[in-house]
Formats: sequence, C-alpha cells, structure tokens
Amino acid sequence: MKTDINTVPHRRYNILTGEWILVSPQRTKRPWQGKRDKNIVLPQVVYDENCYLCPGNTRASGPKNANYDSTYSFTNDFSAILPEIESSTVENGFLIAKTETGKCKVICFSPNHSLTLPIMSIKEIAAVVRLWIQEYFSLAMDPTINHVQIFENKGATMGCSNPHPHGQIWSQSSIPTEVLKKQQNQKKYWNTHNKSLLQDYINQELDLDKRIIYTNEHFVVLAPYWAIWPYETMIVPKKHYAHIGCLNNEEQIAFAESIKVITTKYDNLFETSFPYSAGIHQSPTDGTNHDEWHFHMSFYPPLLRSAEVKKFMVGYEMFADPQRDITVEQAVETLKKLPVEHYSLSTKSNTLLQ
Repeated sequence: MKTDINTVPHRRYNILTGEWILVSPQRTKRPWQGKRDKNIVLPQVVYDENCYLCPGNTRASGPKNANYDSTYSFTNDFSAILPEIESSTVENGFLIAKTETGKCKVICFSPNHSLTLPIMSIKEIAAVVRLWIQEYFSLAMDPTINHVQIFENKGATMGCSNPHPHGQIWSQSSIPTEVLKKQQNQKKYWNTHNKSLLQDYINQELDLDKRIIYTNEHFVVLAPYWAIWPYETMIVPKKHYAHIGCLNNEEQIAFAESIKVITTKYDNLFETSFPYSAGIHQSPTDGTNHDEWHFHMSFYPPLLRSAEVKKFMVGYEMFADPQRDITVEQAVETLKKLPVEHYSLSTKSNTLLQ
C-alpha cells in the first residue's frame, strides 16, 4: 500500500533554494483549537506628534518629513549600507572581508498612523505598489546597485521599532545569498526547459488546488509546498514577470488586492495585528538579462497557535534543517476558511474589496 506522505515524517524540497525541510505531521494531527487570546484593540490615532514617520514631524536625526498625504519615501537616517564607501577587500588567511555599498530607503505606506496593510483600501495599497516600482527603477539606474530588496517587518515581534505603517528597501552592490540560491535554481530550470520554474509550479498547484488560498485574474496566493513558517504564504503573478516593474495598472491593483486579502486573513486568524516579515524577490539590477527570474512576494509570520504562541527556530532547526508540525495543507485549510473582511469591522458587508 502506498504511504500517505502527509501522515508520516518526511522531508520536502524547496525548488527555489535547493534546500530541504523536515515535516512531522504525526506530532499534531490538526491545527490548534485551544487557547485564544483576547481581541487586540487596534490604535485609532491618525497622527502622533511623537512619531518619526508621521507627516510634518522631525525625525530623530534632524530632517523633517514632508506633509505627505499618500505614500512617502526617504533615505534611511540610520542606513545599514552606505553609498560612499571606498571599495576594499581584506584577506588575512581565513579572515576575509570586503566593503559593501548601497542605499537604504524608508517607505511610508500612509500618512495615517493607525493603519496597517490589511486595513488600508486596495487603492491605498496600490499606491504603495506603485512607489515600490518607482523606487525599484530609480535605484536600478545607479550602476553601483546590483540588487534591490523590498521588505516589511510588521509588529514589534519582528523587530519593528515604529508602529507607523511602513516598510524598507535595501539596495546594494552585492547580490545576497538567498537571492543567488533562487537565481541558480530558476536559471537551471530555464536553461533546461526554456520556461519559468515558478510559472510551471503555480500551474501545477492550480491544478491540484490543495495549497491555493486565493486567486484573481493576475495573481495566485498560496502556501508553498516547502513552507517553513506555520502560516507562510507566497504571492506569485500568473504571468512570467522578472520584476514588479513589469506590472501594468490593472495588474498593480490585482497585486494590491492579493496583499490585502492575505494580510486580512492573517489578522483574522487570531484576531490580532498579525506580525510577519514580508519581502519581494525579483531579478537583480546588475545589467544582465535575467529571463529566468519570476518575481514573488513571501510572507514569513511567526505565530503558531495564538497571538502569544510563536514559532522559534531552535534546537534541531538551528543545527540541522528547518522543521514544522502543522502541515502546509492544514494551514491552508485554516486560512481559506477565514473571511476577507477585517475582524475589527462591525459591518458584514464586503466593503474591504471596494
């Protein structure tokens, strides 16, 4: 009799990175049905005079924000990478280092201090998408920038130091390790099949319909087969696009809608402002043609069983491989059943998707 892989310990292969994850479904046969924390009351402060990101306020290092009324970007006052560093490599036996240059930007999603992506409108999120595209192209024009990393850390759990709705962009002269791993595997598939690895993957997932959470005309939201985090998801365009700059206006709105749906479902899961790290992986800006790249946005949330119970990478996971108990398929069933209306709203209408 053929073994049901979802009932026994097994390893799953990540086609993008070439790495493996251990899955132990026998440890928890179903998602947690126990402890639920009290609902989190979301802040309603539209403007905070002490916030460094609110419109018109002076930031910690001295510059003053514009009185912006939509999105807003500026160079990070405490950048992790700096643009004007003399190129240098140091080698002393096994001790090797080299200078890194780049630019770091802060992306304010909204002037409203109390908002987060799930409670912003699709129109407002689409404005964020357009700013991401604008910054991607602007940074790519710099010949010293070879990679642009767009990301958001949401919530204090993920190390976010300011609750104002914002994300970051780090651009640099080197292509980071995680991106190189994905590039290598996508390029290998492209060279063999002359097709996008992720496009063939999402087509298979759409046919199986076991890990799909949401789709619209242009995007798929799914939990990847190899997901590590309990409720990890990925947004992938149905068309083979190397970077977000390929999206037309209609596709930008569809992307924004996908972001809104999955982040709303996250909040609804434990009725809390759900923390996560989210990032967009797309083709490098090194002047090389990257036909192999198929851009995607990943969400890595740490919550496991409630707003207070988190997943930690410890023990075996630090010394061997990532591991999960709740299967991807169980997590998907939980997320699919959740409404697309934010739990904080009293109305039962579908105004969130207007």
